[in-house]
Amino acid sequence: MNFRIIYLILFSAQAVCGQGKIDSLLSSIYAKGRINGNVLIAQKGNIIYQKSFGLKKENSGEKLDEDSIFDLASITKQFTAAGIVLLKQQGKLRFDDPVSKYIPELHEYPSVTIRHLLQHTSGLPDYMEHFESSTNRAISNKDIIDFLSRNKQEVRFEPNSRWEYSNTGYAVLAVLIERVSDMTYARFLDQNIFKPLGMRNTIFPGASTSEFKENFAIGHVYSDSLDLWVDPHELDEFAYLKCFQEVVGDGGLRSTAGDLLKWDRALYQLFSEESKKEVFSPVTLNDGSTFPYGFGWDLQNSKEFGNMVSHGGSWAGYITYIERHIDNDITIIVLQNHEDAEMVHKPLRYLIYGLPIPNNKKEIQLTEEQIHRILGVYEIQKGIEFKITYKGGDIYARMTNQPSIRIYPESETTFFIKEFEAILQFEADADGIIHKLVVLQGAHQSVAHKIRP
Repeated sequence: MNFRIIYLILFSAQAVCGQGKIDSLLSSIYAKGRINGNVLIAQKGNIIYQKSFGLKKENSGEKLDEDSIFDLASITKQFTAAGIVLLKQQGKLRFDDPVSKYIPELHEYPSVTIRHLLQHTSGLPDYMEHFESSTNRAISNKDIIDFLSRNKQEVRFEPNSRWEYSNTGYAVLAVLIERVSDMTYARFLDQNIFKPLGMRNTIFPGASTSEFKENFAIGHVYSDSLDLWVDPHELDEFAYLKCFQEVVGDGGLRSTAGDLLKWDRALYQLFSEESKKEVFSPVTLNDGSTFPYGFGWDLQNSKEFGNMVSHGGSWAGYITYIERHIDNDITIIVLQNHEDAEMVHKPLRYLIYGLPIPNNKKEIQLTEEQIHRILGVYEIQKGIEFKITYKGGDIYARMTNQPSIRIYPESETTFFIKEFEAILQFEADADGIIHKLVVLQGAHQSVAHKIRP
């Protein structure tokens, strides 16, 4: 028996033995009201942990179960990317083709390629920012193409000169799939991915059935005025949901944890070896630097866990996440329907591998006065804000259209996040008033200026 076989046997035992610790961790988080959703962990496709925490519908008290269907939010992007890859494997397009070859209306963007859209390097402007402030009707992907083609919009940067997450790019990719396949986006994914893989609980909103409605987990946000968890559609501040409900490609797909496990297994056979290399290779920018993002997947390499690919999503009461450990064939799926739910994938990794959960940073206690100095709204750019709030004795940061994440003070002005590597630094002016927030994540930095308390 060689070392690799011994390692796999030991690893398998660790994973199974870790179930008790996993359940203890998640149950303790649930007891604090910080998790509401479904968790599934698999090894080589075999489920080693699966449990539902909390409610499917707050107003009726219905509990979540393994058949509960969630809005996947941006996890949808990897299915859009897969549609493009399948068309490429059929010889119907190339990744480095200009997008305007298939969508002539975008002829004013001749240097934007399909690859740029897949990897978030196109520089196309944000459609959400434009439509949220200009209309109260439901828009479609056609409206987005019209917006881009009418009086050519200024790009945010030269294509492939930098990486910047873009919902616009994936909405355009959905249109491209329709133009090339001569099918609707939903029908193409259904016929080429969902039906062949037996993903019977994966659908788009327009395909709702009575069974779907019964199993659908409503997204919940907390209303301070009502002091209740409510469906965001009931609140005026979420009026934008109506505006974007018909857009596809960048979000909107609904599914279950079980169907996502079927998707995970299919990724080992669905793509050719050449395609898999493309899908899971990092961005290479014009200056030769790289960014760890593939086609709809974040990329990471860890000495503890090996090669990992993952993606998260968040949208009006939903927080979703799928992580695949390529070297060890481990899958972590977390689907939640509360906006303030905790992202639990990072500690789960360590427990699965039988490792202690690290806590390298030490949290300190701040006074109420120190906490209130940093609270307020900070603007990164028009339409994109960070809101720092204080609730129940904890401090939270929330980016526009993203879930609230708890932040922990390392000093009076420096905070860290436990779920992933990021630092928030608050800066004061000459009078000692906090006026700026700098967010550091790896080599990337975002600066936000305080616009209101």
